[in-house]
Amino acid sequence: MELTDPAAVETVAVDHLFDLAIDFEPMQVFPTPLGTRMVAVVRRGTAAGPRLDGRVLAGGGDWLVIGSDGVARLDVRATVRAADDSMIYLTNSGRVLMADEARDRFLRGGTITSGDMYARTAPLFETGSRAHAWLNHTVAIGNVVELALDRIRYQVFAVR
Repeated sequence: MELTDPAAVETVAVDHLFDLAIDFEPMQVFPTPLGTRMVAVVRRGTAAGPRLDGRVLAGGGDWLVIGSDGVARLDVRATVRAADDSMIYLTNSGRVLMADEARDRFLRGGTITSGDMYARTAPLFETGSRAHAWLNHTVAIGNVVELALDRIRYQVFAVR
């Protein structure tokens, strides 16, 4: 008995929600037993797109670790103030894999783009806003298009 619909698995339909651009305070980078720990505190940011516009407020951050396997594990918490002043809490986990050369360039302060890495995220949202309540049940995916020690840029899509 087959439990999956092969057509549903082969193609996942998505709708573009917004682009997220976050600038960080100087990143804290240090070794731990689990790998290279990186703490990136949000300085400011924007969410801009067809379904959401707003500002990413200072004070959130990304607590990521690059493991001995070379995979960066993201753990993001941030607050977005929508254009209508609604508050939206964002959590985001994900994985980033880059070749050794790209990882070394990144750690030296260089900018890495989507061609240099595999970087996907799984954003979740929480809001009490009636206008944005649809976010509370939205399953989303993110595609990181630019990454540096002082910023990250990615596209966010809703899975239909």
